[in-house]
Amino acid sequence: MSITHLSGTIIRPISGNYPAHRRLKPSQNSIFFIKQSRNRSLVNNRSCIRVSLVEQIPSKSSKVDVNRLVDFLYDDLPHLFDDQGIDRTAYDEQVKFLDPITKYDSISGYLFNIGMLKLVFSPKFQLHWVRQTGTYEITTRWTMEMTFSLLPWKPVLVFTGTSVMGVNPENGKFCSHVDYWDSIKNNEYFSTEALMDLIKQLRIYKTPDLETPKYQVLKRTATYEVRKYSPFVIVETQSDKLAGNTGFNDVAGYIFGKNSREEKIPMTTPVFTQAFDPEMSKMSIQIVLPSEKDINSLPDPNKENISIRSVQGGFAAVLKFSGKPTEDIVREKEKLLRSSVLSDGLKPKDGCLLARYNDPGRTKSFMMRNEVLIWLEEFSLD
Repeated sequence: MSITHLSGTIIRPISGNYPAHRRLKPSQNSIFFIKQSRNRSLVNNRSCIRVSLVEQIPSKSSKVDVNRLVDFLYDDLPHLFDDQGIDRTAYDEQVKFLDPITKYDSISGYLFNIGMLKLVFSPKFQLHWVRQTGTYEITTRWTMEMTFSLLPWKPVLVFTGTSVMGVNPENGKFCSHVDYWDSIKNNEYFSTEALMDLIKQLRIYKTPDLETPKYQVLKRTATYEVRKYSPFVIVETQSDKLAGNTGFNDVAGYIFGKNSREEKIPMTTPVFTQAFDPEMSKMSIQIVLPSEKDINSLPDPNKENISIRSVQGGFAAVLKFSGKPTEDIVREKEKLLRSSVLSDGLKPKDGCLLARYNDPGRTKSFMMRNEVLIWLEEFSLD
């Protein structure tokens, strides 16, 4: 089962008329003016790209139906990697595509890049929003998850960011598409920082083929991910350390049949340990129960020190790391995560969780997948 879950639901703002068909048709009443540049190649500087690809001051007679273009992208971009594909007629033949490690100067090159990604990475694309950000400019925000099937351990690469799309004022088609990744500072082509960001995601993490709590990655920075978790149910008991195992046998016993109905419940991953306060004086160890199980239909625990409760989910900042998760290492990772979240202007809640995905007796330490999670008060994708 895939660890990262991308929802196909897109919530769009209520706007004007929606197109009846996917094929984009230029407005008959729109008269555009395109700015010509001596150098037709893309300018790498982000601020220059926005003003040099498309003139931001319209002519007196120009009328741009931005709502139509925004609605079109809401309908078209979710098909980026499926069999239907995007509508190539919405793009100039010489559309300029640029991201930190690739660039193309035609719609054929852009579609070739999409085809290569489908062949090698099995990508999944989620569109979060589409907005007008300039007179002839529309920006989209997205998450892309790619499974690199050519490597035996099939690493999952996650990229989040924005795409700035310029509109050709002469014909109403998209003439530029520039991607910016959240995980790097240097988004200019060719970015060695971007290449290293890709390579580091190819490292070996062994994730068991078991059910996990469902989540979607909303944003991935250089240090952590922001995820939105769906609600899930846990069985838990008291523990003494974040990296400890005290109480594990009790909660494991519950799912192995030591309950009121002697019912065996399928194992999931990860095993959580949670600290509820800043001093980390109150701890619990938890096993997530399968999503098919309703909390009201679960058997009762046989022991008084075991409880079952629902976790409402929500937004969490998550830092992934490998190796044996000792207490000192986990607390160090928690401090790094909390300071990173605070420096980015987010509001972390008290406490944290350690997620351990692997059986330490059967997994080499360098392959272990561990995560520190901190719940956030709120989060929005601006």
